[in-house]
Order: sequence, then structure tokens, then C-alpha cells
Amino acid sequence: MPAPRHGAPPRPADVVELRVHGVSGAEPSVVLGSASARQVAGDDRGGFYRPDGVGPDGPDGLTLEAYRWGDLPSGTVARTLSMVLLLPFMLSNAAVWMRPTGRRAAGVTALCRLLALNLTLVYVVSIAGVALDLLAWRCLGGTPCRAPFDTLFGLQDRHVGQRLAVLASVPIVAVGLLRLLGTRRPRPAGNPLWAVEPLVERLRAIHVAAALGVLDLLLLTARRAGGATVGTTLLLACAVAVLVVCVVLLAVPGLLDRAATARTATGAARGTAVVAAGLTVVTLVVVANDGRGWPSSSGLPGYAGIAGGTLLGQMSLLVLLSGLVVGHRGHADGRRALPGGAGAAVIAAIAVGLAGALASGLVYQSGVLLGGYRGDGGPPLPYRWTVLAFFLHVDAAVLLGGVLTVLSRRRRRRAAAAITTRDFPAPPPGASVRLREVTKAVARARFTEWLGLLAVTYAVLALIGLATSLLGLFGREPDEVARQVLGLPAGAVGMGLVGGTYLVAVVAVTLLSGGLFAYRTAWFRRHVGILWDLGTFWPRAAHPFAPPSYADRAVPELADRIGHLTGRHGGVLLCGHSHGSALLALAVLRLPPAARRRVALLTYGSPLDRLYARLFPAYLDGHTLRAVGERVGWRWVNLWRDTDPVGGWIFAAHRPGDPAPDPADPAGQVDRRLRDPESLLPPPGERRPPPLRGHHPGESDPAFRATVRDLVVRLRGSDAT
Repeated sequence: MPAPRHGAPPRPADVVELRVHGVSGAEPSVVLGSASARQVAGDDRGGFYRPDGVGPDGPDGLTLEAYRWGDLPSGTVARTLSMVLLLPFMLSNAAVWMRPTGRRAAGVTALCRLLALNLTLVYVVSIAGVALDLLAWRCLGGTPCRAPFDTLFGLQDRHVGQRLAVLASVPIVAVGLLRLLGTRRPRPAGNPLWAVEPLVERLRAIHVAAALGVLDLLLLTARRAGGATVGTTLLLACAVAVLVVCVVLLAVPGLLDRAATARTATGAARGTAVVAAGLTVVTLVVVANDGRGWPSSSGLPGYAGIAGGTLLGQMSLLVLLSGLVVGHRGHADGRRALPGGAGAAVIAAIAVGLAGALASGLVYQSGVLLGGYRGDGGPPLPYRWTVLAFFLHVDAAVLLGGVLTVLSRRRRRRAAAAITTRDFPAPPPGASVRLREVTKAVARARFTEWLGLLAVTYAVLALIGLATSLLGLFGREPDEVARQVLGLPAGAVGMGLVGGTYLVAVVAVTLLSGGLFAYRTAWFRRHVGILWDLGTFWPRAAHPFAPPSYADRAVPELADRIGHLTGRHGGVLLCGHSHGSALLALAVLRLPPAARRRVALLTYGSPLDRLYARLFPAYLDGHTLRAVGERVGWRWVNLWRDTDPVGGWIFAAHRPGDPAPDPADPAGQVDRRLRDPESLLPPPGERRPPPLRGHHPGESDPAFRATVRDLVVRLRGSDAT
């Protein structure tokens, strides 16, 4: 840390105002309200900054400092694009952190981990569909594809077993790429927040073993279709055993997590991966050297059944998970965004839908582009049903969102009108237009409180995928079902399939564009980068190939810096906006007792209770938030606005007309509601009325500065005692 100005030693009464930005990110100079800023700690991806110049750092005689963490989830273009490609894995990993509390937590954890494993299998099976079914079997076999794929590497003159063995390297390399991407993680500053790295190693071994096991299953099933031998039967039994062991390791509650079973679980996971690797080598050798004839069929024998079983297992697990968490009876509160634990089902449903759509789109579009599906009815039946299910699911979700928006509008506007009437009981003449704008802003912000119903209904839509997976597994054609059950004319389902394939292509292009521009364009980052920042916050506890977490650096780094500052200054006022308030809350929980006595906390636009306590009830619930208040001696103020769609109150709303909180409960004094805007008409000498702040941080607002002064007085008072 640089020496104080003019060589003077730090005054014991000095207080540092440490600001932490939210997910939208900002340059340090913007956060500090300074023309320029200099870095005093950290590196080029995340660090601490102070205003550059001579004189007082900021208002109220405080030393200003900002922590910039916005580049921790990002990096090079290649790394950002890899995060986009791993988006389904990231979402499945976030789902496990959304599990509810109580007896159902262990079951939800097991289901989330099994779903994550299934996503890996879907990934491998889809790539194998292109390499083995499309290229090795169709393009280099009876249905030549477009050049140059009809003579790929000269394999057209090799027998089927050799073609399959050589092109099996494609899914193997894909698994290796996943493992490589999954091992990249930001360099931590000290101990990680969650000790999950040993767990990641176990999960990684299990996923690699299962991926190799399902590849062996595909090869051996195709080989046995031309006649079973003792060798292929034994190898097939071993491949099935590998998959069963992987499922058991994930399904047994606590086996991977408990310290008492950690060594056993690690040995079992590593051993299974070694066995799977050896089994794959033997399988490739057997398939390549088996000179017997192969059956005549339009597609790789057994591939459609294995692909259909994988997709059916995916949807079955999702339906079980949705039923478990949606039916969970937790604490009910009308202003909450989600019932406790329901977020796990919603995020898992999005991950499953996205993974199935991308896998189906890969197989579907590859076959169309290469000309490998000519004259045989198109791609494997399970993928056609999956594309159709994705199309129906998206249409139903859009329709549901539109209906809920319309149905909730009257109630939201009525509640908003009551709020603005209490804030502006006697609006001045000429303020009616501005009053309507404020009322609409409050009504829009209150839509967050309706997301619970929308999310639960979205999770129930998983039944669409289960039904289509069953139909595909039983060999029913989409057109046939549409005619017999729905009475639709011939070709109607074909339009849905075409629409679904285009929709999948649009989603893929959008994701790639998002990964490319999210950290290169400020506007795009503000609206899309939020997803990456929130998704990569949680450590990998379900899917080992998810993007690495940045919290294992950001939170310890913050805690270390706060401890350093409290040792050199009279105190530290922690100011966290939006997601920055969550980083600070978790950092406070890590502080030693000596540092806690010199810390105060100011949160604003904070989603800690409104969103996070509902999304992550097992980790950021009311008890945890109270623990944060106790650690700082209840020197904590939370500022919130009714026009903010993200942040809200944490313990008590303090709206006009609300019952007063218990004066004996210090938590009831934490929240302070800010009227937004301060007035409806322009101040004297101004032409425009005060702006609506909404989720805007506003560190220079008079109300914010007044709260800072209040907390500094309390902080200095606690230091004196």
C-alpha cells in the first residue's frame, strides 16, 4: 500500500470508504467519482483503486477506495467464448446452490448432480452422432455425403470397424477439451471461500469416466448388432458397470461431500476413470480389428436408442427435481421472487432445454449441411422430437410471460399508485405527467415479485420434454402423432421442426455473439454480462466442466484488504452496490474479531433478501443476513427504492403506513427507504425534474452522503468505546 500523502503517518481516526460495484461493472474512476484513478493493490483483472491526485480523496474527509472485480469472470475472447459454450454446465452448477433447506436438500443435490452428469452424456452422444453415425457410418458408407467428407482421410476404403475406431477420437478429444477448460481457474488470493476443489476433482473423474463409458456403449452396441461374441458381451457389461458406478457415486447422499468418506470417494472416482480409460482402449482395438460383417441399416445400429434413452433420462430427472422443489413447503412471503428452492428447478430446466437444443441442433444441422440424411427420414428420431419440444417450450414460455404480464398489470399499477400517493399526497400543478411516469416505473419494478409464479409454471413445462422423449423412444413419428392425436394436417409438424432448427441456430449465434461482445462492449456487458457474472459466482459443486468461480478470489481478497485497512486506519466503511453487497456480506463473515470492530456496512440496490435469500435459501437466508449484522455490531444501513427492480429492503420496508418494526430488534433499523424521485418538478433554476434513480448506485446523492456521515459517526463512536 502506498505511503500517505506528504509522508504523514495515517491518523487513527481516518476512515476508508471502500466501494464495491455491482454486476454491470464500471471503471474505477466512475465508481470513485474522480477524473482518474491509480491502482494500489491487486492486478490487471481485479484490484483496488484510489483517486489520482493531491488533496482530499473524497467528500466528508474520507479516504476513498474502490474494488474492481468486473474482469475476474472475463478474460480473453477465447476464454469468454468457452464460457458461452459451457453455459448449460454453468447453469446446472448454479442449480445445486439453489437447493432448499431441510430434508429435501440431499435429494435435490443428488438430482442436480445426476442432471449435470446427464448433460455431459448428451454432449458426448451428440458429438458421437456427428462423428460415428453421420461421418463413419453414413457419409463413408452407403450414403455418400458432399465432398470432401465422402473421402475423409481416405477412410472410405477402410472397413466399418476401423472407421468407427478412428473417428471415435473426435468425442474423446471433445471430452479432453472440456477437461482442459474446466481446469482453468482464476488465481486465488489466499484460501478459497468454499473448499470445493477436491470435490471438483472427484466430479471431474466421474464425468470423464461416464463420457468414455457411454462412448464404449455406442461402439459395442453397434458391434453386437452384427452378432454377439463373448468378448463384446463382457466389454459391454463393463461399460454399463462404469456408468452404474458413476451414477451411484453421485446419487448416494453425502458420499462425495463428507470428510469421513472423502478418501473413499476420491479413490473410487479415480479408479473408475482409470478403468473407463482402459476399457475404451480395449474397445477401440476390438472394434478396429473385428473383421466380421456389419448389419445393413441407414444409421449406426443402436445409436438412436442410446440417444433417446439419454434424452429421456434427462427429462425424467428434471421432472423429479421439479416435483421435489416446487412441492417444497418453505417460508411464504408475497414479495419474494421465488418460493424457497424453486430456483433449482427453473435453472435446471433452462440448462436442460438449452443443452438438448444445442445437441439436437448440432446433429440436425451437421447432417443437413453434409447431406448425410438424404432419403432415410432425416436425423435420428429422438433429436427431431427434442427440436420440436424446444420449439414448443419456448413458444409456451413466451406466451406464459405475456399472459402473466397482462394479468398482473392492474394489480401492479394499483400497488404502485398507492405508493406514489403516499409519497406525493398533494402533487403540484403540472406534475401529473411526471407522476404517471413514476407510477409506471414502480409498477415495472414490482414485476419482480411475480417471477415466482412465472418460474414455477416454467418448471412445470418440463412435462413437454418428458412426453416428447417418451414418444421418440417408442419410435413414434412427429407427423404421425400430430395426425392421430391432434388432427393436424400433414406438414404442420414439419414447419415446427424447421422453426425449431432455426430457433436453435439463432440461440447458438446469440450465445456466441454474447460471449464475444459481453466484455468488449459496455452496453452489451451491462445487459448480457450479468448472466456470466452471476453464473460464475458459485463454485463448481455439480458440474466440473462449468466455468471456474471468481468468488474464491474476490471474497478472500476483499476480506484480506479490509483486514489490512483496519490495521492502518481508524475504520473502514464498506459500500456495496447490487451484487457488490453480496461480496461484502460474505467478506464480513470471514473477518477476524479485531477487524469487525472497525467496520461498518452500507448496501444499496441490494438483492440480498429480495432475490438471493429466495434463490439461495441454504446459503444466504435470514439467519445468514442476521449473522452479517451481528458481525459488524449492527453498524449497517441498507438504502432501497421502490423504483428498483433488483434491490429492495432486507429486514423491514419502512414504507409510509407500514407497521413500525420492533425497536428492540436492531435488524429493524437497518433499512432506509429513499423516495424516488425526490420531487416531481424541476428544482429552482433547473429545467428538468430530478431523474428516476431506480437501480442506479448514486454514491454522490445527498441521501447517500448523509448515510455515510451517520455510519462514520457510529464507526468512530464504536472505536472510541
